[in-house]
Amino acid sequence: MKHRYSLIIALFLLSTKIMAAGQIPLSEGMSIHEMLKTKFIEGNPLFMSMVAITLILGLVFCIERILYLSFAEINRKKFISKLEGLYKKDKEEALDFCRRKRGPIASICFQAILHSEEPRQDIERAIVAYADVEISKLEKGCTWITLFIALAPSLGFLGTVIGMVISFDNIEMAGDISPTVVAGGMKVALITTIFGIIVAVILQIFYNFILSRIESLTSQMEQVSIELMDIICSDSSSAES
Repeated sequence: MKHRYSLIIALFLLSTKIMAAGQIPLSEGMSIHEMLKTKFIEGNPLFMSMVAITLILGLVFCIERILYLSFAEINRKKFISKLEGLYKKDKEEALDFCRRKRGPIASICFQAILHSEEPRQDIERAIVAYADVEISKLEKGCTWITLFIALAPSLGFLGTVIGMVISFDNIEMAGDISPTVVAGGMKVALITTIFGIIVAVILQIFYNFILSRIESLTSQMEQVSIELMDIICSDSSSAES
C-alpha cells in the first residue's frame, strides 16, 4: 500500500514537472466552449451525449429540489411566536394562519392544532404520522439524483470499454501496436471516463447540499413540534385550572 501511494505521488510530481517545463503543449487561442466542443466530438458523440443528458436531467431534479426546499423554509421563531398568540386567542385563527403558510412546519402545526382537543398521545401520534408524510415530500426526487450520480461514471466506464475495443480492433486491422494505432481508441476511453466522473462529482455536490437542507428542515420540524406541544399542554392545563 505504501509503495502504491509512493508511486502515485511520484507520477503526480513527474507530471507537474513536465507541465512546468512546457513539454505538454496546451491549446492556445481556444475558448473553454471550443475546447469542450472539441473534446466532446473526440470522445465519441454517442456516449458523450448520453453523459450530457445524464448531467442535464440530474441538474433539473437538483434545481427542482433546491427551489422546493427554499420555498418550504420559514422563520421558525417568528412563526411559532405568532402562532402561540393566535392559539391562545382563538384556535380557528391559528388554524387559518397555518393554512395560509406553506411548508412542512406549518402543515405539522395545523395537524397538531386540529387534534389539540384530543389526548396528548393522540396529538403526538398525529404529528409523527404527518411528519413522515412531509419528510417523504422533501425527499421526493432524490432517488433520481442518486441514480444519475451512479449512471454518469457508469456511462463513462462503458465508453472506456468501447474505446479499448476500438483500440484492439485497430491493432488487429493494422497488425501493429504502434502508438498511432492505439491512440484513437484510448482517447475515446479516457475522455468519456473523465466527463462521466466530472458529471458525477457535480451532481454529488448538489445532492449533498440538498441533503443538508432536508436535515435542517427536519430538525426545525422536530423543534417546532416540541414547542407547539408545550403550548398546547400549557393551554390545556390553564383551561382545566
